[in-house]
Amino acid sequence: MNQTPITMAICGFGSRGKDAYASYSHFFPDQMKVVAVADPDPEKRRAAQEEYGVSPELCFQTGEELLARPQLADVLVIATQDSQHICYAVPALRKGYHLLLEKPISPSLAECLQLKEEAHRQGRIVMVCHVLRYTQFYQKVYDLLRQNAIGRLQTLEATENVAYWHYAHSYVRGNWRRSEESSPLILAKSCHDMDILRWLAGAPCLRLSSYGSLDWFKAENAPDPKATRCLDGCSCKETCPYDCEKIYITNPKSGIRSIHEGWPCNVLVNNPTEESLYEAMKTGPYGRCVYRCDNDVADHQTVQMEFEGGITAAFVLSAFTENCYRTIRATGSAGELEGNLEENKIYLRLFGQPEQVLTLDPVDDRFAGHGGGDSRMVAALCQLLREGGDQALTSVDESVESHVMAMAAEYSRLHHGENVELADFIRKAN
Repeated sequence: MNQTPITMAICGFGSRGKDAYASYSHFFPDQMKVVAVADPDPEKRRAAQEEYGVSPELCFQTGEELLARPQLADVLVIATQDSQHICYAVPALRKGYHLLLEKPISPSLAECLQLKEEAHRQGRIVMVCHVLRYTQFYQKVYDLLRQNAIGRLQTLEATENVAYWHYAHSYVRGNWRRSEESSPLILAKSCHDMDILRWLAGAPCLRLSSYGSLDWFKAENAPDPKATRCLDGCSCKETCPYDCEKIYITNPKSGIRSIHEGWPCNVLVNNPTEESLYEAMKTGPYGRCVYRCDNDVADHQTVQMEFEGGITAAFVLSAFTENCYRTIRATGSAGELEGNLEENKIYLRLFGQPEQVLTLDPVDDRFAGHGGGDSRMVAALCQLLREGGDQALTSVDESVESHVMAMAAEYSRLHHGENVELADFIRKAN
């Protein structure tokens, strides 16, 4: 077996490309090595050189420049904005790269299908970053369902609690606030959840309907009729939970006084300090009043699904929660199970028997992203390539199904809950 590290080039050296994926090489340099990066930010390119030893000649401003060179690595990691994925992915496949592709594949179903065809044509691995499948938590749920631990599966219920500060950061003030510039919320945030539901159901989704809207983060709900920025004399600053100073400075879950230089503060400014964050909030997008931004994505949404074989599922997505976490509940002919990803426990209740509590191994703090899924996914890709495998757990074939579900849900939401037959939806995209 080849023991040399898998080499990676990374397009988009930000909070996902650098902090989630490249960081794996620090802890397991025998498995993975970052050899090239592309990012328009000179500070991020400098970080690639200083922290990962990437040669200055292999630090590019754009993905186009990187792809103009002969193949530089085994794998190209694409962690750019959603709309840029396909323009890098297709040429990379043709050049000989395998791909680690951040989700969503694309906001366009036609482009998703194009990439699927190109991956097969070139015989390359495309591992889509549906990291939840790699967590110990969801893998245990999957195994229990496949073992018929609760009898024949009947229903699935999943929730994604985005957390008020995370939603304000990413989907009101941030890069994913507008569907036309990135993706609808159900695709950008919850194609993870569509993928998990499809995986756990063990059958394709046949039809669905969806309801939801952007209800709260609009100008008519602003408590101060004049303020446009939090630090510009807003009369409601002290009581507003969305105040940028609270989110980026004092909030124990997101503020720099608790999380130091990590996400989300490092999105506002590289190597953040309190001083640099205040300056960014005074002038940049993350200091805007959440009621006076140009956002248009939904802030709450529900999806009802029917899978082949009669399994039904319900999904709830909400911005209006205190914490970020996901829950799952499954019912079957002989019992039920439920769990919380952050708690890392599964409660198994077989009818007429005492409850069983399955406590999973704690997640290493170094690799806590998505319940440990980020690092386990990178490890799986390295192993797959070393062993000469050709099928990833989150292959492009698997991933396209979740994208179809998310896009159909958004169509249904925009059409007042219209029932969507997924076979028809796909046919219209071709």
